[in-house]
Amino acid sequence: MKAAVCRAFGEPLIIEDIVLDSPQAGEVRVRLTACGICQSDVHSTEGAWGGVLPAVFGHEAAGIVDEVGPGVDGLRPGQHVVVTLVRACRRCFFCDAGQPALCETSFRLDRDTPIRAAGGSPIAQGMRVGGFAEAVVVDASQTIAIPDDIPFDRAALLACAVITGFGAVVNTAGVQAGSSVVVIGTGGVGLNAIQGAALSGARPVIAVDIAPGKLEVARRFGATHAIDPREEDVEAAVAALTGGRRADTVIVTAGSGSAVEQGIKLTRRAGTVVLVGMPPSGNTSRIDPGQVAHDGQRILGSKLGSAQPQIDIPRVLRLYQAGRLKLDELVSKRYPLSEINEAIGSSARGDVVRNVIIY
Repeated sequence: MKAAVCRAFGEPLIIEDIVLDSPQAGEVRVRLTACGICQSDVHSTEGAWGGVLPAVFGHEAAGIVDEVGPGVDGLRPGQHVVVTLVRACRRCFFCDAGQPALCETSFRLDRDTPIRAAGGSPIAQGMRVGGFAEAVVVDASQTIAIPDDIPFDRAALLACAVITGFGAVVNTAGVQAGSSVVVIGTGGVGLNAIQGAALSGARPVIAVDIAPGKLEVARRFGATHAIDPREEDVEAAVAALTGGRRADTVIVTAGSGSAVEQGIKLTRRAGTVVLVGMPPSGNTSRIDPGQVAHDGQRILGSKLGSAQPQIDIPRVLRLYQAGRLKLDELVSKRYPLSEINEAIGSSARGDVVRNVIIY
């Protein structure tokens, strides 16, 4: 089978033949039909967080169950599924607390990669999925069954962009109707934070980005106001829209330390800042902890939107089927696996909302 392999950080991916192990106990093999390109994949290929090479990245996937390992219940060959990076035991401290993305159990696939080069040498399974390939072997907990009539290129985005942005608003921040929300960064995750805020009844919903084209898209996803920091004073604009108090909640989806600093400045006293974007290792922010304490602000981290994929993915799918949540509009362009470097380059430049690899 074919996969796009990263053999050197910052270099083009190489399309080559690989061998994929058969699933063992508790695992499934999924024949992929689509995989979105997340900014985390772009950063991973650039070596932003280090890691082991060679590797197959890609973690926002959907496909058809091909083979089921021993002990797997509720899944069968031929079933349509979303594949996520959340590998959960469902019995540890964090799983019991409803935080499967923080599961502390070590799995076989955490130790033994299921991907090998044609000659037999191991290839790392990037972000626990390795979705830039024609098939994957993952733990059964990483798969969520979906209706057969959901298009795969839309379904793949549920695995990360949708539940990360939507969940940051709904799960992590618990945004209430009538509250004010600012979203910094309007890529795939940011747009889903915006539509999560709009669906929660927030007002105003303020999008902040330096790309005018993205701000226009943000309005279509529910932003009531759009601010380009290069054109106007963001702090003054947000204050004017919130009665001088600043925002109740600020969602920082941009992966930079300066965005975090800006987010805190845009948050009112006793307001909440949610950190979603993940800067490269070593990137830091400078904050005044005394001022944060004095203002009673909350700074919350949100991994994958604090989501429980088995619950949240069917939930947002129902919103999509009811015409309330946008998925079709997230897909900017579809590429074959052979053109993955062009797709990654376009994503890295910020030209698109979401590129999707189609198998």
